Amino acid sequence: MTPLSTRPVAVDITRLVTRLRHASPSGIDRVDLAYARHLLAQDGERLGLVTTALGPRVLDRKEAAAIVEAVAAGWAENGTAETDPVYRTLAARIGGTAAPEPTRPRAADVRARRLIQMRAARTILGGKPARALPPGTLYVHTSHLRLDRPERFDWLYDRRDVRAAFFVHDLIPLTHPEYGRPGEAGRHAERLRTIGRHAAAILANSRDTAERTCAHLRGTGFTPPPVAVGHLGVEPAFGRDGPSVAIDRPTFLVCGTIEPRKNHLLLLHLWRALAERLGERTPRLVLIGRRGWEAENIVDLLDRCAVIRPHVVEVSGLSTHGLAALMRGATALLMPSFTEGYGIPIVEAAASGLPVLASGIPVHREIGAGFCDFIDPLDGTGWMRAIEALAEPGSAARAALATRLDGYRAPGWPDHFAAVSPLLDSL
Repeated sequence: MTPLSTRPVAVDITRLVTRLRHASPSGIDRVDLAYARHLLAQDGERLGLVTTALGPRVLDRKEAAAIVEAVAAGWAENGTAETDPVYRTLAARIGGTAAPEPTRPRAADVRARRLIQMRAARTILGGKPARALPPGTLYVHTSHLRLDRPERFDWLYDRRDVRAAFFVHDLIPLTHPEYGRPGEAGRHAERLRTIGRHAAAILANSRDTAERTCAHLRGTGFTPPPVAVGHLGVEPAFGRDGPSVAIDRPTFLVCGTIEPRKNHLLLLHLWRALAERLGERTPRLVLIGRRGWEAENIVDLLDRCAVIRPHVVEVSGLSTHGLAALMRGATALLMPSFTEGYGIPIVEAAASGLPVLASGIPVHREIGAGFCDFIDPLDGTGWMRAIEALAEPGSAARAALATRLDGYRAPGWPDHFAAVSPLLDSL
């Protein structure tokens, strides 16, 4: 067994490079960032690798870390809830306070961002080819990016001494192709073939993802390599202590891209029924996440249904600290998804003391057993009853759910890396 501290490690930062132009991170972005920071901060020889159309480019530790931190700085995740204009606008709307003045990116900030992107591009173009990797390097790829372009990884055939570890986030395009973009199932199958060809190890965010991955690889003629499961780390911002949004009525949260598999459509139909029956006494629903794909029916309700408009709020670009403050003041998190690779909002909510109603899919039961209430994603009547019970003044149902969170400790990134490092050490 060769400890990571005594062997060269190259972490793939290709996806992070593409996120230099984005204002907020996705779930996969957070995993990428956590791995890049963790591996580049270790002792020993540490490198960054970017796949390009001209082949991989290898960067030294300093160059890779500079790009990683430039990406993180652009996400503005190190501020506070009070300095997040998206949070402040939302808090004003749901708390009845005066709205802050709208803010726009300054021209100087935009120019500075473009300059950072240009510098990163020059750094990458000046990187060394794959043959510059030291013998016996461990190559760690923690996003799905470019895996559907197998030629980008052909260099691994020439460097048989390099051991590759790939992180699998989900198999949703294969197990539930009806929820993806056209052609996504084929692309994801190609990603899994790339992993099957080159992986010496697979890292997974849940037992459910690990089992589905191994079953798929066996079904397509590959022998699965060793697999390590590490539940994703919850950021330190999520906790019971800290700012909390003041709300003027029961408020339920839904987190994630607005897309069919998240089952927003069920909730919006329930809210229409609530609004028609309760009028001004209708609880509020806050949808946290950008609009996604194949979501026309959901968007039609959001844009054209006047009945729900006073009671449903959309917000995107919310910072980690802003989301944590919102969770500390809300009534409950609703997670009625048909399928998930993990479901990080469940554990973020639990860490913040926010009760959770979730669909009873396997991964939700894996990460939320003991504190969630589980309801079938097709049981509209069950969801309606539970929501109404939680929204009652002095709700006994909410108090009982909140009590289940007493003593809960969410997984952190140190826990995740402690779970996966033994496998990486053993390669």
